[in-house]
Amino acid sequence: MAVSVEKENILKKIRRALSHPVPVPFPKSEGTSSVFLPARDSLDLVFAQEFINMQGKFAFCINETEMLQQLEQLITEKKWTKIYCNTDKWEAQFSNTINLPGCDASITDCEFLVARTGSIVMSAAQQSGRTISVYAPIHICIAYTNQLVYDVKDALQKIKEKYSNNIPSLITFATGPSRTADIEKTLVTGVHGPKEVYCFLIDT
Repeated sequence: MAVSVEKENILKKIRRALSHPVPVPFPKSEGTSSVFLPARDSLDLVFAQEFINMQGKFAFCINETEMLQQLEQLITEKKWTKIYCNTDKWEAQFSNTINLPGCDASITDCEFLVARTGSIVMSAAQQSGRTISVYAPIHICIAYTNQLVYDVKDALQKIKEKYSNNIPSLITFATGPSRTADIEKTLVTGVHGPKEVYCFLIDT
């Protein structure tokens, strides 16, 4: 009997609360507008700065010819002999191994670049799939300026528009080399992914 009375008291309080709702204390807190200010500089400059801040290595190229020259020079200088790439556009130019775990570097394209965070956006729908940018010790991304977006939400919206009802099963936001720190707060790179990340951005 006591339980029933207590239950009825609780229900009365709920009904009373529903009939006199309390105003939301911060009505604008659930807005959809971004908390980040729009970019003051062009997106390529914003991305380059943020990408470098996250220990990425950035190269701006006026066209594909310059990109090929710069990338080939980098490969020669670093003495990388095993390059993995399965992206149709660049595979014939660069790939010389089918052994991803044993390669010196991998080359991929991307879905988009997020300027505000300096992130490379990749998905399972790409030929590079889920693993190439993670397993290789060096990740090289080739991208175009028309793939630049300002914020993460912009990238997600673009992916939704691109794939409609077939959203990729995995969407990755890679921001600089892999980093981890132990209890001594010693930062180590390359433990759970590439120790170096390069982005060659081609003007379009």
